[in-house]
Amino acid sequence: MRLRTVAVAALALLAAGCGIRTTSVPVDAGPAPSRVPCGVAEDSGPAAGVPVRVFLVCGSQLEPVDRRSPQPEDKASGDPVRTATALLAQLLSDPSEAERQAGFTTSVRAPLAVAGGRKGDPEGTLRLSRQPEDLVPEALSQLVCTFAESSAGAGGHTVLLAGPGAYPPKRYRCTAELRERPGTAVPTVAAPAPEGSPAG
Repeated sequence: MRLRTVAVAALALLAAGCGIRTTSVPVDAGPAPSRVPCGVAEDSGPAAGVPVRVFLVCGSQLEPVDRRSPQPEDKASGDPVRTATALLAQLLSDPSEAERQAGFTTSVRAPLAVAGGRKGDPEGTLRLSRQPEDLVPEALSQLVCTFAESSAGAGGHTVLLAGPGAYPPKRYRCTAELRERPGTAVPTVAAPAPEGSPAG
C-alpha cells in the first residue's frame, strides 16, 4: 500500500512538469545557421591571367568572387567594352568545383553578348544582345554589380546598360540592398543626356 502511495505521488510530480511554464510569446532566435560558407580560398583558382572580380549568387545573395581572366592585361584595362566582355565570359562560365562546394551559382545564361553604345548613346553605354528587363532579376543583378564595380562601370556603383532595341540606356545601380536581395528589381537613377543633345 505504501508503495502504491509513493508511485501515485511520483506520477503527480511528473504530471506537474519541470516547473518551466510555457509561453505564447514568440522568441526570435535569429536566422537559422547556414551551412553554406560562401567563400573560396584565394589560391583555389589558376595563377595565370588577369585578376577580375565577379558577383555570383550564394545563399540567395550576391557575393564577390575573385577570378583570373585569360584576357591579356593590355586588353583588360582602359577599354570598357573589352572589360565587360571578359567579365561577361566569367559570369557565363560554370562555377569551379571549389566555388560549387562553397555554394556559388550563376544565373547568367547564354546566348548573351555585350557591345559598346551606338551613336547618340551617353558615353560609357554598354548594349547587351538582350533587353536587360528580359533577363531574370538575379542575372541582371549579377551583371549590374559586376560591371558597376569594374572599369566598365559609369562611376558611383552604376553602369549604363541597354539592349539591342531602340530603347535608351538606363543607369543601373549596385546597392547593398540589391546584393542582399538580387531577386528584386534593380534600382535605376537618371541617365545622362545622350551625346549631342542640347544642354538644359
